[in-house]
Amino acid sequence: MVNACKNRSAGFTYLGLLLAIVLIGVALAGAATLWSAERKRERERELLHIGHKFREAIGQYYNRTPGAVKQYPPTLEALLRDERFPVPRRYLRQIYVDPFTGTQNWGTVEAPSGGIMGVHSLTAEPAFKTANFRGKDQHFEGKALLGDWIFVYLPDG
Repeated sequence: MVNACKNRSAGFTYLGLLLAIVLIGVALAGAATLWSAERKRERERELLHIGHKFREAIGQYYNRTPGAVKQYPPTLEALLRDERFPVPRRYLRQIYVDPFTGTQNWGTVEAPSGGIMGVHSLTAEPAFKTANFRGKDQHFEGKALLGDWIFVYLPDG
């Protein structure tokens, strides 16, 4: 009789342990999902920041063009070292890494008169943020893909 009680107790302990493992697994899966979503939001904020830096640098290159005819940079590398002046100017310190692709490769938007007037990520990931954009990013409202977030410099006027 004592042996039967011992076996029954060991069986309940085993079932309790299995239940605990299942509950821990479910909790970890939920935490991983939350962490993944927060990481994606963080990378989207980083993409917005980098896009603004590119837009600003392209604008500086354009507005500081010597002479009357304004020009967009011929390449992104021209933003690192503008050789049109006796002392070269820098608008960016580096070509930023795309937070979604992990590379320095960016899609570019060609200006009608030549040169690069904007950049966008080459990722095909869906956007987490699709509303509540501010300022020059309001045209991102409703964009389903992050690659559709195009950071373009347009001169005022």
